[in-house]
Amino acid sequence: MSELALDAARSALLVMDLQTRVLDNYADGQEALLAAAAGTIAAARGSGLRVIYVVAGFRPGFPEISPRNKGFSATRASGFINSDVHPQVAPAPDDIIVTKHRVGAFTGTDLDMILRSNDIDTLVLSGVSTSGVVLSTLRHAADSDYRMLVLRDCCSDRDREVHACLLDKVFPRQALVTTSSEMIQALTG
Repeated sequence: MSELALDAARSALLVMDLQTRVLDNYADGQEALLAAAAGTIAAARGSGLRVIYVVAGFRPGFPEISPRNKGFSATRASGFINSDVHPQVAPAPDDIIVTKHRVGAFTGTDLDMILRSNDIDTLVLSGVSTSGVVLSTLRHAADSDYRMLVLRDCCSDRDREVHACLLDKVFPRQALVTTSSEMIQALTG
């Protein structure tokens, strides 16, 4: 199997933190990102590849957020979290939605159980931010022996330098970094 080849039955596209509020605060080039993500999601669904949304969400009163958690303390202080996925890339009824309470998609969620229960061994990563959910999820998935692809144009970070460094130097050590059009071509032949 070539490095880009995907077995749709054993692969999943992770659409991570494409929530309206997250996009507004952390994405660079939101319009291009949403267009690439929407095309990728449509192609994944059309090929039978599982689409899994990962969204940040909290209960009323934010019992999941410790006052010591520097990253989420502002969310707790504001009292506001909007877990609505941007309408341009909204989940379909058959898509799975995983709610996370930390940066990475695996910590404290049932994502690993869902993947293993469905014999999924290959993950296609997309999301905002590259230095947040994508990095944390990639590291955990690599340690859990998943095969991974990262879609360069379906990831974004408000810090362009960090985004480029991760995609060009860090991620290739553990994943194939590619584009949505190359992945779509691999799916459709």
